[in-house]
Amino acid sequence: GALILWASAGPKRELGREDIVFVVRKDEKRFGTLLISKGAVEWRPTNKVYRRKISWDKFDQLMREIGNRV
Repeated sequence: GALILWASAGPKRELGREDIVFVVRKDEKRFGTLLISKGAVEWRPTNKVYRRKISWDKFDQLMREIGNRV
């Protein structure tokens, strides 16, 4: 099925060909970029050569194993 992402303050959006991009800031400085796509989540740290990509299934497994319950 389609992966749909929405923020509590915005409309629902079905993921298509283009990633949804979030610029993440920490202590008022750019910390990295989070890209959301149909197939994966990708993290691009600022000032780093490498990128990290994980499938949604692996992301779900990772969060269930090490994520904090809220």
